[in-house]
Amino acid sequence: MKPSYFFVLLALAAILPVTAFSQAAMPRMTAVEPMEGKAGDEVTVAGENLEKTNVAEVYFTDGKVDVKLKVVEQAATSIKVKIPASCKPGRWALMILTTGKEPKLIEQPVKFTALE
Repeated sequence: MKPSYFFVLLALAAILPVTAFSQAAMPRMTAVEPMEGKAGDEVTVAGENLEKTNVAEVYFTDGKVDVKLKVVEQAATSIKVKIPASCKPGRWALMILTTGKEPKLIEQPVKFTALE
């Protein structure tokens, strides 16, 4: 093998894992505090990879109706949201819309109870 081919292969081996196989970290919510509240209240959701580069929007969902939440603060390990007036009382799951070329809605294993 010629030396020039060796350096090209070496360069490709260094670049390929970063570009071809890298993907964004999957956001995950693990807890919500408080676990219940009313319209107008602020709620803090804990988790990982929750920064703006991974999470575009946050919703409550019951599987039929999705309610978009206003994001007040956003960091890698937490998101603070405000419950809108349009949120009906009931038990809701949290759901995120990911960022990127192919955004996805992902329901999280975290539940919240909206009160009257």
